[in-house]
Amino acid sequence: MAAQYAISGTSAKEISASVERGVAEGGLAPGDALPPVRRLAEELGVSPGTVATAYKELRGRGIVVTRGRGGTVVAEAPAVGSRRPPRVPPGVRDLAGGHPDPAFLPVLLPPARVEPVSGSHRASPRLAELEVAARQWCAQDGVPDAHVTFAHGALDCVSRLLSAELRPGDAVAVEDPGFHHLLDLVPALGLRAVPVAVDAQGMRAEPLRAALRAGVRAVVCSPRAQSPGSGYFSAARRGQLLSVLREFPDVLVVEDDHNADIAGVPLHSLASGGLPRWAHVRTVSKHLGIDLRWAALACDAKTLARHDGRLLLTSGWVSHVLQETVLRLMTDAGTRALVARAQDTYTERREELVGQLARRGIAARGSSGLSVWVPVRDESAVVNGLRSYGWWVAAGARFRIASGPGVRITTAGLEGADAARLAADFAEVLGESEATYGG
Repeated sequence: MAAQYAISGTSAKEISASVERGVAEGGLAPGDALPPVRRLAEELGVSPGTVATAYKELRGRGIVVTRGRGGTVVAEAPAVGSRRPPRVPPGVRDLAGGHPDPAFLPVLLPPARVEPVSGSHRASPRLAELEVAARQWCAQDGVPDAHVTFAHGALDCVSRLLSAELRPGDAVAVEDPGFHHLLDLVPALGLRAVPVAVDAQGMRAEPLRAALRAGVRAVVCSPRAQSPGSGYFSAARRGQLLSVLREFPDVLVVEDDHNADIAGVPLHSLASGGLPRWAHVRTVSKHLGIDLRWAALACDAKTLARHDGRLLLTSGWVSHVLQETVLRLMTDAGTRALVARAQDTYTERREELVGQLARRGIAARGSSGLSVWVPVRDESAVVNGLRSYGWWVAAGARFRIASGPGVRITTAGLEGADAARLAADFAEVLGESEATYGG
């Protein structure tokens, strides 16, 4: 435990609040050890059971984790904070957010008239027409569509799946570097994130096997447009991962196909590999509009029952007004044509920046999706250096657990001339002090 912070309180609630306050204010840092239960009980003049209850509450909220003989320590990404990016400074071009180009988003078409209903939609939570469209959407990429349901976006769906499947303290394998919101979500659920290294083809098989042998209970991965590294499963990588996963039939495998229609590469899904426990989640926010908090979930029968059981106990269903809006866009010919143009344009822009960087000797990963990942030696130096040239890119720290440093550049709105200028500026930043900056 950090010497400068003293835990206080005489009840479990007060003790847990004191620890949470210490984490939020920085008195307790990630990895800091909390006192053993009996020692803290003696210091505070309370029973060991009171301290144990406080620690249990903190574990359940993802603020601390227990490491066997290593004791109880502050979690690496405590749930009292998040990996939110810093504010974009004025006067710079924002390439940090990972957002689509608004020019390729359709105008939302909500229903003009919504008739009142008697009671609730719990008995029929999904619009039949949208369920058909969702099944077709999954099936066109080879994802089994026998069991399909809806959620309020990808993270809502993943959160419900993990909460229904796992218990506080259980381990979840995640991509490293990976989606920063997921890296926050896992500890917030009281779970342990186990990093699995990725490359241009996504999650690697041998590090995954090591994580599974260490006791991981669930795996969350992206089959394409992996964030932030833009990797995607090749057919060969899919085969390698399936070979590993078949050794662990009780593990739930969750695929987040968040860029399904604009990833620019084919899908090689684990969902079609005959695994007993699997879930494939895809959303529309990146290609139809960020305000459409809707996701389609295809999964095995047991996972469907657990997900929908939890959904019925909380919000009950996804708004039918939202479902109708999504359905109108998914079945609109003009929208489908716009999305197709968006995918082609995003691919061109991503590849253009990778090529421009390569011409200047800068290696970058950008094989699918809306962003490019550039390994560097010093993230802060590169971010601040590019800021001086009028560019704002994302430092990689919030995407990483154990992997090396880098920066993420969103290319969705980056046209050809801009890519050349950015690459030239990037090279200048790296060259200003070779001992400090590096690619």
